[in-house]
Amino acid sequence: MSEQYRTGVTKTSTGAGRVRRGPRSPAEARGAVRRVLSEQSLARGAACEPDTLSDALLVASELTTNAMLHGGGVTGFDVEVVGEDLYLSVSDRERRRPVTLDPIDRQGRHRCGGRGWPIVCRLSRTVLVSDLPTGGKRVTAVLRLPTECPEWANRA
Repeated sequence: MSEQYRTGVTKTSTGAGRVRRGPRSPAEARGAVRRVLSEQSLARGAACEPDTLSDALLVASELTTNAMLHGGGVTGFDVEVVGEDLYLSVSDRERRRPVTLDPIDRQGRHRCGGRGWPIVCRLSRTVLVSDLPTGGKRVTAVLRLPTECPEWANRA
C-alpha cells in the first residue's frame, strides 16, 4: 500500500499532457499519509496510535515544506508501509543536503525558521539523503509503526 507522485507528463482523455510534480502543499502530502495509514489499518485489522499518526503527518509536512522552500519544489513524493515501518520520501531539485542551524544567528537574534530538519531527524528512526541521477536529492524518513494501537484513521 503506497501512494506516489512523480514528475512527468500523463495523458488526459483529450490526449493533452498534464505535468504532476508532487504534492502542491504540505496539506496534500498529509492527506496522502492519512490515506496510506488508513488503508494499512484496514488491512491489518488494527490501527496505529494517534501519536504515531501525528509524527508521520509532521514529518511529511516538514519534508514537503523544506523541498518547497529550499529545494526548488517537490519533484517526487512517496509514502509506503513496509513491514512495521512507514517510509516517507520527498525529492526536490537541489543537491545541497539539509542542515541544522543554530536557533540564534551571529548577531544574537533568534531565527524564525530552521527547526524542521531537527524535527524530522528526531521523530524518524532513520533518515537517508541520496543524490538523484537527474539532479536533486531524495530524502527518506523511516518511522516505526507500533503493531498494537488504538484508532488512527479518524484522528488528524
